[in-house]
Amino acid sequence: MKKEFLEPYPVCKEKESLVEEQIYLLIFPVATIFAKGYTVIQKRRIKRNEQIMRKIILASASPRRRELLAAAGVSFKVCPGNGEEHITGTDPEEAVKELSSQKAFSAVFPEAENGTVILGADTVVVFEGKILGKPKDEEDAVQTLKMLQGNTHQVYTGVTILENICGKWQKTSFTEKTDVTFYPVSEKEIRDYVKTKEPMDKAGSYGIQGLFGIYVKSISGEYSNVVGLPVGRLFYEAKKSGIELRWQE
Repeated sequence: MKKEFLEPYPVCKEKESLVEEQIYLLIFPVATIFAKGYTVIQKRRIKRNEQIMRKIILASASPRRRELLAAAGVSFKVCPGNGEEHITGTDPEEAVKELSSQKAFSAVFPEAENGTVILGADTVVVFEGKILGKPKDEEDAVQTLKMLQGNTHQVYTGVTILENICGKWQKTSFTEKTDVTFYPVSEKEIRDYVKTKEPMDKAGSYGIQGLFGIYVKSISGEYSNVVGLPVGRLFYEAKKSGIELRWQE
């Protein structure tokens, strides 16, 4: 493309023919509009990404999710929602997606600025098709771990990403699954572990990153998913939606 095409009004030189001048005048408006439009689009993309970088909210009170997100280099604020959570189905993949969506939407606030991103997540442990939530009491935790020891179970985490675009919340939800296999564990070892109180706030009555981690024989899938947030999958899904979760120089 010649330089003249980008000037306000292309001026033909004396040696240029009338046909050449007409071609310039026909092409110039299109080229100018394209150039200006491309610049506007680029500026909007930059502005949108800057807003997203500054306004990320984690709709979870889980210290483990906070630690995972911070370790990944994300700057965010914690704002757990106040709404009640309800599971309407028995399928674990759909259940955790539904719960993560409820958590994310419960953190939505009217004054949220354009570009705000809210992250909601929920994790459940499943054994033989049954969803195992947090233990009701210590004996419940013991019975749960007696089932899981020596066997393979599944950990499902549902994640919802909400993005505020001009006042409308765009939603992306997904589920990640990891298989976890335990070595055989004696009842005494289980009861000693439960006495530490560590399992009382955890789905499946254990924390893989804690004291019960020594009984893990193998995992198949993303480790951070078992902790409570599949960080790798989160970044991948966010990137597909055009959302950068951390600042890149």
